[in-house]
Amino acid sequence: MIRLSPVRVIGPDDEQIGVLETHEAIRLAQQHGLDLVEVVADQRPPICKIMDFGQYRYEETKKEQRSRASSRSAEMKEIRLGRSTKIDPHDQQIRIEQARRFLMDGHKVRVVQRFRGREMAHKDLGIQNLRRFCDDLSDISKVELEPRWVGRQTSIVLAPDRPRIESIKRKREAARLKESQGETPADGTTPTTPEPIAPDAEPTQEDLRIEAKRADDDRRQKNPVDAELDALLGE
Repeated sequence: MIRLSPVRVIGPDDEQIGVLETHEAIRLAQQHGLDLVEVVADQRPPICKIMDFGQYRYEETKKEQRSRASSRSAEMKEIRLGRSTKIDPHDQQIRIEQARRFLMDGHKVRVVQRFRGREMAHKDLGIQNLRRFCDDLSDISKVELEPRWVGRQTSIVLAPDRPRIESIKRKREAARLKESQGETPADGTTPTTPEPIAPDAEPTQEDLRIEAKRADDDRRQKNPVDAELDALLGE
């Protein structure tokens, strides 16, 4: 599809080959098992490069996808602290964990506190709830917008602290890598696997203590949101 001749040819390793007739440049590209691609058409002679055209198109598509992803603005997520200032600490913790996931994914979070009836006379209670939210998420976020009042509700906006989030992700990835390779944990202890209890043997008090501790650790590691869903579903 290159209609002009001659053309200035760049080799597959970005070396300058020089000005060649188009049919000679095409033959040279075929000798390398590659294509002759016109990269600058508005010069005379046009600039062509010997390359793998399929690979070139693939890389260009990937660049466009990354460009669209980076230019896309972060989505604003909203979390409401119930219908009044009287929210159970467990319910508030669930919302904090939900906000943590949003922030880790790079989204901003608007936290809304509503006031019912005479609660407007005690605005400090709602501000305390918002302050706890900020304190619990201060390791990965920063306050972008201080409390703003609209009618019978107030809200704050938290923005992700990207350097801290990237640092946490790198540490998690390093920990997973060490665990997959069976390396010694950072505390210097050697990971051990408890001996299984024989099916026909009666478990000792020590065995029961180890099993109870393991079950308690599993419950602590479980996501609070998943725990509440399990409770609602009866699992």
